[in-house]
Amino acid sequence: MSELSVKEGLNAMDVASYLRRHPDFLKEFPDLAINLHVPREQGPAASLASYQLEVLRDKNTELSRRLRELIDIAHENEQLMVRVHTLTLALMRATSLPDTVTRVVASLTEDFATDLVRIVLFRSDPALPAAEWLLLETGGAASLPAFAEFLKRGEPLCGRLQQDKLDALFGSRADEVRSAVLLSIGDIGMLAIGSLDANRFHPGMGTVFLRLIAEAVSTAVDRYARG
Repeated sequence: MSELSVKEGLNAMDVASYLRRHPDFLKEFPDLAINLHVPREQGPAASLASYQLEVLRDKNTELSRRLRELIDIAHENEQLMVRVHTLTLALMRATSLPDTVTRVVASLTEDFATDLVRIVLFRSDPALPAAEWLLLETGGAASLPAFAEFLKRGEPLCGRLQQDKLDALFGSRADEVRSAVLLSIGDIGMLAIGSLDANRFHPGMGTVFLRLIAEAVSTAVDRYARG
């Protein structure tokens, strides 16, 4: 005798509870499964089988969408890794400090399609090129109080920079920068990347590749920037 047959005064909650404990119940009563109808948010009621099929289709569609997103992300990460590797190789081939910083800017501009790049070095060197993208601060980090907290933390800074930082880095073009990335180059300088797109860099973005770039640039520049 089934569990239901010995109970009297069953209510909807009792039936629902029983079915949760016995998910195979409808296998024993296929005619009941066919005749059951499940309400839908829109349109007429659907049979249980149709409803389950519709739910499975929805889940499959969602899983397919998420899989496509993961594939796209993996492909994008693969491309970024190749670009970081290419930059690292270019820096390994550099033979001087001017050559190093020039390769950094060229790679970020061409391979990473950045709008504006700025390298800040806490030193002076007559061999370095006079370029808009190169800022030399002979007074060291102390001459840039706006960046004191950033340099103390040493973590990548992404998103909207404060106006004093934008002015110090990008000068007359500061108003064009809608989002930016600021990286510490060890204790010898900073690397800034500015974008005209407000959505390109944001606080929630991943920083793994940015850290790899910062480490590669820091190591390469450090070979010549001391002394």
